[in-house]
This record gives sequence, structure tokens and C-alpha cells, in this order.
Amino acid sequence: MSRPLLYKAATELLGLIIANQQAADKLMERYFREHPMLGRNDRGFVAEAVYGCLRRRRSLAYLLGTENPDAADLVAAQLLAEGGFSVRALAEIGVRTSSTDLAELAARLRRPGNDLPLGVRTDLPDWLLNRLLAQYGEAGVVELAAGLNRPASLDLRVNSIKADRQALIERLAAEGHTVRPTPWSMFGLRSSDRAPLFGTAAFREGWFEVQDEGSQLAAMLLEPRRREMVVDFCAGAGGKTLQLGAMMANSGTIYAFDVSRQRLERLKPRVRRAGLDNVRAVAIAHERDPRVQRLQGKIDRVLVDAPCTGTGTLRRNPDIKWREPDVTELVATQKRVLAAASTLVKPGGRIVYVTCSLLREENDEVVAEFSAQHPEFRPRPAAEILAHRGISMVMDDDAMRLYPHRHATDGFYAVAFDRKR
Repeated sequence: MSRPLLYKAATELLGLIIANQQAADKLMERYFREHPMLGRNDRGFVAEAVYGCLRRRRSLAYLLGTENPDAADLVAAQLLAEGGFSVRALAEIGVRTSSTDLAELAARLRRPGNDLPLGVRTDLPDWLLNRLLAQYGEAGVVELAAGLNRPASLDLRVNSIKADRQALIERLAAEGHTVRPTPWSMFGLRSSDRAPLFGTAAFREGWFEVQDEGSQLAAMLLEPRRREMVVDFCAGAGGKTLQLGAMMANSGTIYAFDVSRQRLERLKPRVRRAGLDNVRAVAIAHERDPRVQRLQGKIDRVLVDAPCTGTGTLRRNPDIKWREPDVTELVATQKRVLAAASTLVKPGGRIVYVTCSLLREENDEVVAEFSAQHPEFRPRPAAEILAHRGISMVMDDDAMRLYPHRHATDGFYAVAFDRKR
């Protein structure tokens, strides 16, 4: 497709995302479905331009000299800043900006940025910037933001009931895709490019799932065993559920609970493709649903992948930082869910609390209150659990804390608690 049409498509899609305040990946999927004339390379160009604008929305707006630039101006600025386009190339495809001319914009992009406001330099909104500053200080925020503003890698998890890593490496290589082992997870592989792998025979036959390495490590803290009863309390579309099922060698029972029946419906074909028979998807109304309460004191392992701000996933979901969440409400939900889920754990069992958040309010403060109110649970050091699988990670306390700039994963927080016998 011609460059003018690709620029138009990127502008249209970005405008939809900004106007609708919905998840960018869902809107992008729908847009591409409605525009089948966009080929694979075309979709890649449009996606990179749009995600680049969403990552750098604040700094691009600053360079454009307006707080609320339109989508066309943002795309133009992004193509100049990171898309490899010159002023002449943009002018040749008919790009014009409403707030400043292209030459002046290019000149601004070349100026040193150390004197810019911190929120502009880090491309973080004030609601998030202020919280992170209180936790990490300015130098820490700059370092963290650099990791959050880089595109995420494409990580895979080998389905261990169908294949091992080496077999999958060789099979994907035969299909033209190069992958290498991730540094931490023994189930993980990382793609050398961002080419989609859903069309491969290996994927269709259930040899792997796309799953961030940090997510894989969080699920490992549960240490599920064969023939146990396990609950994934906030299962969603079931990425960790599938991993737990494979770790249990397709034995025992995994209850995948979620309040969204639609998300659980998306889990069902994934379970079939993975070849798992031990997963039961159960839609619940809330954390006190009777279908939850009937399992009180009967479960060996409970995973609480709590709903959260998702601030650790900004590499993949840069759009969410521009929609300020109700953190207070989320924290209240996290506390309720963790308390309810803990009643399922039988003596000697384990519960793991996980978020993909970087915020202390959703992490340390929730866990501290739970610990104070539930003396029957004692924390189990995450480093000790991972060491059982030959994974050596230095951690400051009992929690696992993962950061994109340090571990090349999404940001995760996870704490394991064992219930006293």
C-alpha cells in the first residue's frame, strides 16, 4: 500500500483509540479486520506508528506545542522522531501539521532534552509519575521509564506436555522463525523479531502459547504438583491457567474462576489446543460466590492474579497510562479478593498474590494488611521457591519484583504465602 494511504490508516486508527478510550489492541484488531486490504507489512507499519505515538504522546505533544494535538500531528511527529522519515519524505506524501511546520518540528526533535520537564522526558502522566517518584526517586523513574517506553519482546512458553524447548526451537526454525531461550524461565523462548507466530503449525498444534517471561515466573511460585486441586482465582483468558495445567502434567484439577464469562469463553479453545483435560472454567458473580465458598479449606494451591492498574505492562499497553484509574477502588477489590481466596487454602497449602503493577499501594500495602490480619499464613521467600527450579534471582525481601529495565520482562510483583498446618 502507498505511503499516503498508510499514513492515513495510522491517523484514523490513532484517532479512534484516542476518541474511544478503549483498549488499543482490541480497537486495532477490529480496525485491521475491517480493512483487509492492509497486508502484513502494512499492518506492521501502522501498528508501530500508532504504538509509538501512544508511548510518546506527552513528549510529542510538547514538541508540537499543544497539550491536545490531533492524531495526524502525532503520527507526523512520530514518523519524524522514530519512523525514519525526513521532512522531505513526509512532505512528499502530503503530510502537514496544524500546530507547526515540519522543518521546525524536526529542529525541535534535534534539541537536547535534559532540560525538559520530567513528565515530558519520561512520557508519563502526572497521576503515575507522582506515585513512581515517591517510590523510586527521580533517577529511578528515568531508568524505569526508559524500560517501559521500549517495545516489548515476543515471549513464548513451551507447552511441556507436548514439547520441550529444543524441539520447539528446531520446529520454529524449520518454519522460518528464530527463537532463543529466555534467561530465567525454563519454559520460555524469545523471538528474535516481532513476526506473528499464530500461523505456524507449532502454534496450531498447541506446542506453545505467547506469554511474557515475567508471567511465567509468577506462576512458578505456586509450585503446583500432580493430582492437586488448584484455583486460578482471576483467570481471565487463562495464560497462567494453561501453564499450571502443564506443570501438573495434565493431572489433578484446576478451577479457572473469573467474573467475565466472555474471557473464560476465550480460554476454552486454548485449553483444547493445549491438550489439557484438567481445567474447569467457572464464571462467578463475585469473590463470595457460592461456587467459591463450597471449596473453602479444600484447595492445595490458589493463584490470585489480581485486577490492577497494569502499570507494569506499559511496554505492551502504552494506551492505559493516559486513562487514570481509580486506584483506591482497585486496592479495595484486591484486598477483598485476596481475603476471599485465602479461605480456600487448606492447612499446608499455598496462595500466591500477583499483580502486573509497579505501585506500592497495590503491592506491598495490600500484602502488609493481609499479613497482619491473617497470622495463619506465613510468607515464603520467592527467591527460595525459584531456586528449587534452578533460577537464581537476587531479591531484597520475600517478594518477587520484576522490572522491564532490569529483567527484560513486564513489571510484576508476587508474594507466596504458605498456610500453617
